[in-house]
Amino acid sequence: MTGQVAEYFRQGGIFMWPLLFFSVLAATVAIERFIVFSKAKINVNEFLTKIRKALLVNRNVKEAIKVCEQNKSPVASVMKAGLLRYGQPRDEIEKTIENAALYELDRLEKRLGVLGTTANVAPMLGFLGTVAGMIKSFATLAEQGLTNPAAVAVGISEALITTATGLIIAIPAQLIYNWYTTKITRFVRDIETASNMLVETFIEMDSERYRQGGGGQA
Repeated sequence: MTGQVAEYFRQGGIFMWPLLFFSVLAATVAIERFIVFSKAKINVNEFLTKIRKALLVNRNVKEAIKVCEQNKSPVASVMKAGLLRYGQPRDEIEKTIENAALYELDRLEKRLGVLGTTANVAPMLGFLGTVAGMIKSFATLAEQGLTNPAAVAVGISEALITTATGLIIAIPAQLIYNWYTTKITRFVRDIETASNMLVETFIEMDSERYRQGGGGQA
């Protein structure tokens, strides 16, 4: 099997090298992003329940911060940024949460462009190899006519191999890119939900303190 793949690679010509480069690069990014997203997973409902309990029941912001520190999720990081601003004006809290959310989303999207670029460039490289192979076939045909069909077939083989290789690389890259983009969209939704909950909880805490004459633990 390995020998057959090596033979196809040789027959594909020079364009197989950039295709190999993009395939290795895309695979590396896909694996690295998989590890990142796996660590970022979180049960949002359970997490928010713990935060609300720490803030509304125990009246303890530090406890809520510790809950965030126990999780590596972007949601937890954004919540921690907001919790550290408790007591500040609401506009400042919301701005801090917004900045933290942008940072976490940028971290999630990091290197995903490699997958998108691979999905777009690999087929083009394959088609370029196809054109080069067909040019070679017609040049051979012009020189030797139909007396040497094997020589003509070499160029056609190169054309078909590069096209197939480009598509084999591009299709998984596009699917993985779409999958990760969908996961990022879910993280955005979770961050928005958590952020709104935190601001609303702060309002509840401030209202309760006001009713009690400024009492409560922070």
